[in-house]
Amino acid sequence: MRPNRPIYLDNQATTACDPRVLAAMLPWFTENFANPHSVDHAMGRAAEAAVETARAQVAALIGAEPREIVLTSGATESNNIAIKGAARHARRVGDPRRRMITLATEHKCVLESVADLVEDGFEPIVLPVRRDGTLDLELLQDALAEPTLLVSVMAVNNEIGVVHDLAAIARIVKAAGALFHTDAAQAVGKIPLDVGIGADLLSVSGHKLYGPKGVGALYVRRRPRARVAALFSGGNQERGLRSGTLATPLVVGLGEACRIAGLEMAEEAVRVAALRERLFETLSRDIPGIVLNGHPTRRVAGNLNLTFPSRSAQALMDDNPEICVSTGSACSSAAIEPSYVLQALGVDEAAALRTLRIGIGRFTSAAEIDTVARAFAASHENPRP
Repeated sequence: MRPNRPIYLDNQATTACDPRVLAAMLPWFTENFANPHSVDHAMGRAAEAAVETARAQVAALIGAEPREIVLTSGATESNNIAIKGAARHARRVGDPRRRMITLATEHKCVLESVADLVEDGFEPIVLPVRRDGTLDLELLQDALAEPTLLVSVMAVNNEIGVVHDLAAIARIVKAAGALFHTDAAQAVGKIPLDVGIGADLLSVSGHKLYGPKGVGALYVRRRPRARVAALFSGGNQERGLRSGTLATPLVVGLGEACRIAGLEMAEEAVRVAALRERLFETLSRDIPGIVLNGHPTRRVAGNLNLTFPSRSAQALMDDNPEICVSTGSACSSAAIEPSYVLQALGVDEAAALRTLRIGIGRFTSAAEIDTVARAFAASHENPRP
């Protein structure tokens, strides 16, 4: 463990800003702070050029064209624009389709976006998942028997790390004539992604791939064009889909994070997966009865979602305040609630409250993994008074 520093294993919640990303951002806070939309002078044009370079870097990582990238404040905004924007456009042009399909394990911003559309006459269909968190494609096929406007399935689950088969899902969705959106916040920079599989809309978050918070992107297919309407009015920036002054430093940071990921992602995934297996094997040996939630192999490299046999997740965290992990639970009215994702997998409430989400990342060391394994094993065997 680094002296006087906690061990951070919550990389699904957020990642550290890579020092190389920070270095790329700093000049745009100090040396050139111009508005990238102020193209009447040299500083503004330089800022605009930096933004366009970053846009191209984001596009390159997911196999898109730069002009298909709409810059946003993060994946929550991107998901809202994709889902509600598609619905708004459909109503505007008289498209009769009202069905919107998603999964019970999606991020709350997707589930809430779909639910919000009920008052506008749309029909949300929330499909269950298998015990391992994967989607039964026959269920999706059956749900698409009714005319459907949009299907939204995340690339990687934020709690259990399950990687969905986007290519297979996209084939079914496109055959039914619906739009396909994927929340790729937990996937971009961690696994290879290519919008050429049939994605119409794809959401990106900067702070999930070692970039800054407060910036993200939405891929919007041009050919054939995915039609979405803007959710708010303004200066018509970002092709009118996302008005507002772009934060040049944050956009530059997002671009640099994507550039680094494109170069290092494959090697990093191998190293992180090895650390994950090291931790899981040690904990499984020292704590008999520990359970891994989610598909055992179809999962992102850094994720472990573990149910402990007897001690609560909160007690384990209280015993080890120097280790930063999470329950994956929502806090409501000062009470810890069982994770809705785990409940969707059929995990009962008592087991869900004994579950920790562990996120291993770029800056995690083998020494830290070994320290955490010893600490959790000791805490489980000999609880602190």
